[in-house]
Amino acid sequence: MKYRKLGNSGLKISEIGLGSWLTYGKSVENQTAHDCIHKAYNLGINFFDTANAYEEGNAEIVLGEALKKYERSSYVVATKLFFPMGKGPNDRGLSRKHIFEQCDASLKRLGLDYIDLYQCHRFDPDVPMEETLYALNDLVKQGKILYAGVSEWSAAQIEKAVGIRKDLHLRPIISNQPIYNMLERYIENDVLPVSNQNGIGQVVFSPLAQGVLTGKYKPNNEKPSDSRAANDSTNFVINSYLRNDVLECVQKLNNLAQDLNLTLSQLSLAWILSHEGISSAIIGASRPSQIEENVKAIDVELSNDILGEIDRVLEEIKDFAPLR
Repeated sequence: MKYRKLGNSGLKISEIGLGSWLTYGKSVENQTAHDCIHKAYNLGINFFDTANAYEEGNAEIVLGEALKKYERSSYVVATKLFFPMGKGPNDRGLSRKHIFEQCDASLKRLGLDYIDLYQCHRFDPDVPMEETLYALNDLVKQGKILYAGVSEWSAAQIEKAVGIRKDLHLRPIISNQPIYNMLERYIENDVLPVSNQNGIGQVVFSPLAQGVLTGKYKPNNEKPSDSRAANDSTNFVINSYLRNDVLECVQKLNNLAQDLNLTLSQLSLAWILSHEGISSAIIGASRPSQIEENVKAIDVELSNDILGEIDRVLEEIKDFAPLR
């Protein structure tokens, strides 16, 4: 495994991280989830991402149970808060009250004394940013979290947070967790440049576009019966990827990967890791073998010619905007 610093912090995380969105605590049996987490750890992955809202806390429980056999200093746990965790008016968002209560709840579910990276799962327009940043700073002072980050914040929101942090002499935000893959590249416009300027690393999710960038979905074909798209009718995001022009583009990328003796997953992950400012790509896995395949991407060096060829293929769908 290879490791990168998370932004300008001293924290080093694995180039491939393991996440638990749409998998652990839900569609993957707990024992299989544990097997995946153990495989990831044994392959050198030290970065494990989850959130309080993933299956109402069950994903945190599964992750904590699997990691408790390992030395605490050997892994990095990231979790998040924002989405509703109850029916009350204060059971959501980024208020000081919700942040403090949900941090304690996450620590209990994870079975940990501290969270390495605590992230604002989305931006909250209803709460003054100063209140949110002060609360996160106080959690660091209390030793309940080590670092703070955000997820899917815009460049303007990140810049505002950086300015407030400097004015109030608070601890810095060190990470942003956006969606980023070959098909969704919006962060390249301004989020990446602003983050790079301010020492904020990207820990990107959905690097394989929910499985579309594995090549399993073919143009003009039915969805595989065992696929996520075929079995989750509520997942409008993945279904928005399944346009024939997009899948034809993916097929060309798959052919390019085969010419390089790579899987499309490996090519897709290596492409992400080739970009400045990326600290880790967070994969999901329902089988340990998927992790074994994906971690091989860290050893792939893509030449400028190959990167240019990828861009030429992607130019065919430059106006594609997935539903989010």
